[in-house]
Amino acid sequence: MTKIAITIKTFNEQGVLEKITEKISSMNLNIVYTNLYLEKNSSFISLELENVKDIDHIIKTLKSLECTKTIEVHDSLVDIYGKRIIIIGGGAQVSQVATGAITEADRHNLRGERISVDTIPLVGEKEIADAINAITRLPRVNALVLAGSLMGGEITNAVRKIKKEHEINIISLNMAGSASKKADIIVTDPIQAGVMSVMSIADTAELNITKIKNKKF
Repeated sequence: MTKIAITIKTFNEQGVLEKITEKISSMNLNIVYTNLYLEKNSSFISLELENVKDIDHIIKTLKSLECTKTIEVHDSLVDIYGKRIIIIGGGAQVSQVATGAITEADRHNLRGERISVDTIPLVGEKEIADAINAITRLPRVNALVLAGSLMGGEITNAVRKIKKEHEINIISLNMAGSASKKADIIVTDPIQAGVMSVMSIADTAELNITKIKNKKF
């Protein structure tokens, strides 16, 4: 058994996703990731499937559906982009954290890792809290960096929820507010925070975040 990733180009019409997922279920396959987006008059449905025994049979069966235009078999998002770091906060701090994270990710990616870095500069308690809560709806997220000068209130509640329900490393800058106290580690220098966020998730690093949790650097 193995896993495959496919993107199905279909007609943009009602019930297409249901037809495809029903057909996949009938072949005793498990969908571990799905994403649908529209472009002009077509829908693109990306799927990652496990319990795959006969790839050719799966492709032939899905191509037989009237709604299917084309099917592309490709590597999964994990294979292509790997683990993911999200940096959220103020523009100046985010850019500095990103510098450290991207530089460190480059070192590990050259040694076989796949680590990607995403950033979003935001202002406002609700806006930042909404972004943190939305992390659970994004694929491949392994680490979150809180990059700001003041975070608390709704942001703290969002961080607390992430910590309770998901296995995501949380690194925070040393800042005012209660949010940083919920992080796994607090780092004063933003560039070093970016570096440590990468080291906390890289298989090619020797940093074990469980040994340094609740510490300041």
